[in-house]
Amino acid sequence: MEKKFYVSSSPHILAHESVPKIMYTVTLTLVPAAAAGVYYFGMRALWIMLIGIASAVATEGLLQKLLKKPVTISDGSAILTGLLLAFNVSVQVPLWMPAVGSFFAIAVGKIPFGGLGYNPMNPALLGRAFLLASWPTQMTVFDKSIPKGGTVSGIDAITEATPLNVLKMSQEVLSHASSYPVEKVTQAHQAINQLYDSLDKLFYGQVGGCIGETSALVLLIGAAFLMYKRYIGWKIPFSYIGTVALLTWIFGGAEGLFSGNIVFHILSGGLILGAFFMATDMVTSPVTFKGRIVFGCGCGVITVLIRLVGGYPEGVSYSILLMNLLTPVLDRWTRPKVFGGKKNK
Repeated sequence: MEKKFYVSSSPHILAHESVPKIMYTVTLTLVPAAAAGVYYFGMRALWIMLIGIASAVATEGLLQKLLKKPVTISDGSAILTGLLLAFNVSVQVPLWMPAVGSFFAIAVGKIPFGGLGYNPMNPALLGRAFLLASWPTQMTVFDKSIPKGGTVSGIDAITEATPLNVLKMSQEVLSHASSYPVEKVTQAHQAINQLYDSLDKLFYGQVGGCIGETSALVLLIGAAFLMYKRYIGWKIPFSYIGTVALLTWIFGGAEGLFSGNIVFHILSGGLILGAFFMATDMVTSPVTFKGRIVFGCGCGVITVLIRLVGGYPEGVSYSILLMNLLTPVLDRWTRPKVFGGKKNK
């Protein structure tokens, strides 16, 4: 009886995973995307990433000290938040912006709710939403973000707008063709055709955009490793991307229904980054099978609505944040039935 035994409730599962191991593994899978960002956009991209990470870690450590809570900066979650925040801004933003965004992500989106495991929304996306709402001009200008070996849009003749911006502007012209000169309508058709011919640039990352979202190739490599380790599942990313593919095929074309280019919409913007690395956040996504499917489909619907109808050309960030708020409801509505128990009268 000299030895003490600690008894806890089931399940008693022995696992070799831990929060720091998962966080650092996810961060490592983003290193190829970070390297691609530096390769395509230069050393300024590296500085933005380092500033975002440093601000997130410093903010978390300082607030935990001030609130007299255990300092948990060694678990790697703040590093991941800062890196993802930096991935979601343009290389053109002032260097103070990733610092402010990471500060907001930790100070407003994480610590007030109790720290890691209690935040209702993805902190990095919340920080990006704050920056976009506060400084929309700096956050949506990509005219000087010329990637190595490419252009902002992927079209040699157009260098001032991202692919989704070009598509949105061109479709606006075509939807009101009678109000524009014939030359303008012809240019819109040509721009869309050239966008669809530039899918290889979208895949490799030779287009303008946020630092960490341009190269689908390196993001998919990292995502494949996370799925192999079973840190993320297929339900949310596949239902998310599948919904975007279906809806943009039906409604996203310039030639009427069922004329949208599925591959273009999947590779453009932050869909790959958001679907695999942010929508799958363990804290802010549902835990049930049906809940994850509904979550991914909901993200897809909101993303397409913003892309095709909204004022912004991209809607990944807001779609995930909005569905984060529905996560508790989805978990409750899709909770599996317990067999063998008494029915509540």
